Amino acid sequence: MNTNKKRAKEFLLLAARGDSREAFKRYVADGFIHHNAYFKGDGHTLMVAMEEAAKKQPNKEFEVLRALEDGDLVSIHSRINPQDSPEMAVIHIFKFKNDKIVEIWDFGQTVPDTVVNENGMF
Repeated sequence: MNTNKKRAKEFLLLAARGDSREAFKRYVADGFIHHNAYFKGDGHTLMVAMEEAAKKQPNKEFEVLRALEDGDLVSIHSRINPQDSPEMAVIHIFKFKNDKIVEIWDFGQTVPDTVVNENGMF
């Protein structure tokens, strides 16, 4: 059974390894929007930005740590290790309609050199 949680994970894994065009083709609905403050809000702009990021950091590690599904919403907590810049904790929130992603929110935080919290970020 293919759940929206699984679709969201596969979307991120494809995009992280440089296959953002395939990720959008398989999982993104027409009329898709996103809320990343650094890019225009349309799907094409985000797809190209993901593609360029993968080219700039082809050896980055991307790991899905947690995935939650609630109705038409899916949240993914992940770790990104670009290997040439600081590691990051990222959360993506996906909204689905008819098994396709219609909206994404994403939030990231760089892992500091010294983490005060004894529980860590992951």
